[in-house]
Amino acid sequence: MRVVEPMTELEVPAKPFIPGPPGTHITIRGLTKYFAGWPLYEDFNLDIPKHKIVSVFGPNGCGKSTLINMIAGLVPIDAGEILFDGKSLADTKIGYVFQNYREALFPWLRTIDNIAYPLKLEGKSQGEIEHRMQELVASFDVKFDLNRYPYELSGGQQQTASIMRALAPKPEVLFLDEPFSALDFEMTLFIREKLQEVFVQTGTTMMLVSHDLEEAVYLADQILLLTKRPTRIAEILQYRDARPRTVDTLSTASFIETKKMSLEIFQREVRR
Repeated sequence: MRVVEPMTELEVPAKPFIPGPPGTHITIRGLTKYFAGWPLYEDFNLDIPKHKIVSVFGPNGCGKSTLINMIAGLVPIDAGEILFDGKSLADTKIGYVFQNYREALFPWLRTIDNIAYPLKLEGKSQGEIEHRMQELVASFDVKFDLNRYPYELSGGQQQTASIMRALAPKPEVLFLDEPFSALDFEMTLFIREKLQEVFVQTGTTMMLVSHDLEEAVYLADQILLLTKRPTRIAEILQYRDARPRTVDTLSTASFIETKKMSLEIFQREVRR
């Protein structure tokens, strides 16, 4: 009688990697993440389009920030594969804007040196750095003194500097984790406008986590709506209003309808 040995873990054939449709920038396959033995994401698949802003929205605790942190390589994954235009993260230039700007900026460096820091890491010359700083200052219409230290600036000015730093190396993908949550309304409007201008100028792929549904829809080309954990995709809604979007956008039929649909899906998932 022939004894058949069970397959070991190494012998289990891996699932073939299935690329996303044309125009995909970030391809996520089989993403799995456990916390304290409980699944947050399990065999999660997602395609993020190139040259679009994707807002991530969902119930509390569903792992919105964890998702972009895993994609950005800040949180390790338990299983799965993530590719950027067919490349690994190590071969991809990314930028990240943190929610807590006060801890994100180095207090011992002047604000201008904070912004230039990624360029110095890349080994750029002083001339290249100065040229890029001039571009960013003009793009953001900076009125405050960048030679001051971060703790000498207002919260809005610090977050502006954080965004400028993330954009300094001209990233292929920009991640933003609730970048407006600690800002007053006036500064939120200003930075929304500046992000749109940067996006129109560069077409940088962006992923934005927001707890504000109006904000999530207003900035997005796609709204990624998530379920409660173990987290799945509830729906992906398209929003195609022209840019730049303004206060008038908030009263358009398409914005109101997209926000209404997003809210209905969100409430459906919360009640489950």
